[in-house]
Amino acid sequence: MGGSRLRAVTTLAVAGALLLGAAACAGDDDDDSGPAEDGSTGSFTLYSGRNENLIEPLIEQFQSETGITVDVRYGDTAQMAAQLLDEGDRSPAQVFLAQDAGALGAVSKAGMFDPLPDEVLEVVPEAYQGAGGDWVGVTGRSRVLVYNQELVDESELPDSVFELTEPQWEGRVGVAPTNGSFQAFVTAMRVQHGDDATADWLAGIADNDPQIRERNGQILDDVNAGRIEVGLVNHYYLHELAKEEGVPFEEMPAQNYYFPAGDTGALMNISGIGVLAGAIEDADVRTFVDYLLSTEGQAFFTEQTSEYPMVAEVDAPAELPELAGLEAPEINLNDLDSLEETVVMITESGLA
Repeated sequence: MGGSRLRAVTTLAVAGALLLGAAACAGDDDDDSGPAEDGSTGSFTLYSGRNENLIEPLIEQFQSETGITVDVRYGDTAQMAAQLLDEGDRSPAQVFLAQDAGALGAVSKAGMFDPLPDEVLEVVPEAYQGAGGDWVGVTGRSRVLVYNQELVDESELPDSVFELTEPQWEGRVGVAPTNGSFQAFVTAMRVQHGDDATADWLAGIADNDPQIRERNGQILDDVNAGRIEVGLVNHYYLHELAKEEGVPFEEMPAQNYYFPAGDTGALMNISGIGVLAGAIEDADVRTFVDYLLSTEGQAFFTEQTSEYPMVAEVDAPAELPELAGLEAPEINLNDLDSLEETVVMITESGLA
């Protein structure tokens, strides 16, 4: 197995349930055979809030290299978190892989994660860990304003995401209010600017006739095709589309714009992992956590999705701006665990 030093755990939260409803992917396939002394049964159950098309090749690679079977249940990150919280200690899940820190924080707050070993925590920067050491980031993802450079001059782009409520942006901005990454961004705005300012921003966006889409990828497709002028998404969607089309990303009509000066619009969030209580001693689970944070596991994400690695030994994709050079807001990711309140605010604004 590549990479020997990584282990991580993640947690998640309740929020998305309000918008999306709880997912119905229960499963209780207990293994008939008893565990080995190291807790290994040759398999474990993973709840994945990350997209199946993305994660499945990595899971297959892991299974092929280790002989360990992974029983994966897929769903929206918020849905999977809601399901975990609903199932409690009856959940068959042993590992939770989430697409944002807020969901991890919500599950962590419920006390459902095991603390991660020091050897795992040591390989991930502290800024990308749960405060209690019970989850860690696996990849980094920056929020951006993607824009069609044939329709919008770079000089016209706003200094702050707050400016998107101004009249000149009416009908021009794509948003995905039910998407977990948008909800995490709004939670970050609440942390950085307070609920009143965030409610005003949401109302301003809603009044400005936004282009509503379900997913970030739809926003990017429409911006790239000129159907929408700008949109709030994560940075890697542009690079994924460029690879799909076989075009250098800098030649795409759509380009990423990183908000400057610590603006909330440039939030640096993570996808991350947490281990459910009682599972950290399972050797199969530990092997999987290590694998995600190994050189091989990290390279999978950087090469396939153009996300930022969490491990220092792995280089970020060459086409990305230096992580250290991004002017992300100084927000503690552990403070993004109030997704439920965020979802209520988004709903009350009329965006969802």
